[in-house]
Amino acid sequence: MTKRRRHPGPVRQLRHAAALAWRDMLHEWKVSLCLVLALAAVLAPLLVLFGLKSGIVSTMTERLKSDPRNLEIVVKGNNKLQADWINALRARQDVGFVVARTRSLAATTGLRGPDGQSAPNTDMMPTAAGDPILPATMPVPASLREVVLSHTVALKLEASTGDRVDAIVSRRYQQRSEAVTIPLTVIGVLPEAAFVRDAVFLSLPLLIATENYRDGFRVPELDVVNGDPPRADARTFAGVRLYARTLDDVATLAQFVRDHGYDVRTRAKEIETVKAIDRVLSFIFFVIAGVGITGFLLSLAASLWANVDRKRRDLAMLRLMGLGTGPLVAFPAAQALLVAIGGIVLSLALYAGVSAVFNTVLAANLNRDEFVCRLYAGDGAIAALLTIVFALGASMVGGYRVAKIDPAESLREL
Repeated sequence: MTKRRRHPGPVRQLRHAAALAWRDMLHEWKVSLCLVLALAAVLAPLLVLFGLKSGIVSTMTERLKSDPRNLEIVVKGNNKLQADWINALRARQDVGFVVARTRSLAATTGLRGPDGQSAPNTDMMPTAAGDPILPATMPVPASLREVVLSHTVALKLEASTGDRVDAIVSRRYQQRSEAVTIPLTVIGVLPEAAFVRDAVFLSLPLLIATENYRDGFRVPELDVVNGDPPRADARTFAGVRLYARTLDDVATLAQFVRDHGYDVRTRAKEIETVKAIDRVLSFIFFVIAGVGITGFLLSLAASLWANVDRKRRDLAMLRLMGLGTGPLVAFPAAQALLVAIGGIVLSLALYAGVSAVFNTVLAANLNRDEFVCRLYAGDGAIAALLTIVFALGASMVGGYRVAKIDPAESLREL
């Protein structure tokens, strides 16, 4: 014997209540439209305000990130840093880049260009893979004969990628003045905005070799055979070029270095300014959002309450016909959900138009891929979800009113 397929009564009743809610809204479309417009009038300005907050703060943050100097922790003075300490520093999660450097006085050189042009007193900057100063597509000096020039030095030397330049390093050894000429190949020239001083970026072994030469040692890698025997003790370094991984890591990394007894300098003030702007805008947004949403929820709850009162006899008749309390409570909830969906769609459309105007009008003050007003997809989804949740919460007022309706009320009206 085959079993008869039975449809669950409560599910069918919920569907029926939802259909009635939809048809009721269509029947009273003017009232429904007013509710949707009221929600959009509250939600659209909030989306624009939040978009402005996100766009302005994101643009300022990206500008800070795009300048590696904001991520730099400058260790002041000449210190004696062990290689093991630098390696331990490199292993930290908040370190984006670190390379040892020699004494400042030993890290300058004179450069001679292909046609004899000179750039005296050029800083020698150690570099390695991952250097935030070097563009990602630019090769990194790996051998003792490869260098990258800053824009200003390249102009002075009239040198470009592929040219040969000479570095002249001098020293005073045994009461005599000596100098060594190091032929170098230019493998890249930095953009003007990347580094504003005269500098040549080279590998750490080359920088160490020039310091050894100045200290009076023999340096076979530079073809210098006269001098004292190479040092036998463990080398220490005067400092490091140190960059945090993110803006949020600058303060903690700087404090870590300070805790080890070294004085540092950062751009924490500029970073804190952006964070303070973010906090102020967030506070303003949440205050305005709280006031606006509270007002709309009270309005929606009052409208649903009034709607239930106007249809009290009809709803009582539905209860008399067997519609349960749950499906009847779903009636105002379904209408609140429909109002929320309509308001969200209209608000997003209004936001798209207003944000396009802001970004177009203020485009002259923006760089490429920057926005004054920007709402991320995740933030928009959260706003939509919260709107639905709040609307359903407001519908509980109407639902409570529906649950109190006595089926006998429909008989009294007959």
